[in-house]
Amino acid sequence: MRRVCSVSVDLDPIPCYYRIHALGEPPPALRGLILSACLPRFSEALAERNIRATFFVVAQDLDADPSARLMFQELAKAGHELANHSYQHYYELARKPRDVIADEIERAHDLIGELTGSVVGFRAPGYDVSRVMLDELMRLGYRYDSSVFPAPGYYAAKAAVMGAYAVTGRKSGAVMIDPRGLMAPADPYRPNPDRPWRRGQAPIVELPIGVTPLARTPVIGTNLLTAPQWLRRHWLGAMRRRAFFNLELHGIDLADAETDGFPPELIARQADLRTSGDKKLRAFEDSLDDLISAGYEFATLREVADEVQREGRVR
Repeated sequence: MRRVCSVSVDLDPIPCYYRIHALGEPPPALRGLILSACLPRFSEALAERNIRATFFVVAQDLDADPSARLMFQELAKAGHELANHSYQHYYELARKPRDVIADEIERAHDLIGELTGSVVGFRAPGYDVSRVMLDELMRLGYRYDSSVFPAPGYYAAKAAVMGAYAVTGRKSGAVMIDPRGLMAPADPYRPNPDRPWRRGQAPIVELPIGVTPLARTPVIGTNLLTAPQWLRRHWLGAMRRRAFFNLELHGIDLADAETDGFPPELIARQADLRTSGDKKLRAFEDSLDDLISAGYEFATLREVADEVQREGRVR
């Protein structure tokens, strides 16, 4: 069977993690840490294997850090896709008024478009997509959304963490999606605009984030890069039953808490920061090498969306 993998990386800045863990506002100097410390590690590992990925950009970084524009331009020159991850990364964006949603998407669309010429893909903060979001994406002529994450176990763990924070009087900035989204199709599909977790006839396609067949275990950077090798290879082996594997990671997945200067209060709450950067980088490289050995083709999400638009599925 032909198998296609898209490596996609969400470049959420450090303030996003402070909001998740109810830590207040981080020191301003940490804003660009993901781009300066982690992005080059992704770029180098991908370049060594001639893999082009999709990077989801939080466009406020382009205003906050003048050097970010050059970093993203270099990614685009290397053949990577730059896609829209909103302007400010409100986790509750799907619940905001229509004008706020439109402004967040269009503002990011314009800024990223200045670097690449065109932007055709979107991922919602917190994986929480809505009818209003899809309306705005379709208005702008987007080819795909990649926000649906049908992983019940992931959300059960997330709910437990949010509940624990609430008990201690702290409110997490994270959100829970509509529970009907947990059983959304796990393969590419055209969504119903009113119910994005169901099949429909929208002109946009949905490219769900990778979960294993049956158990719907998430196969994403957060758990893939910190798991024992045998478990990592088990998950990757399970994904061979799918024609398309959307391997989603976050910039922070390749962080090294000690050498990158992450603050203790975030390390205490972000479990993957307690795994060394070298170990996570080796796990990432080993995962890519395992996929290459398994005969995967690599494509950007834009290229996969084009195939689904043309053929109806990944063939």
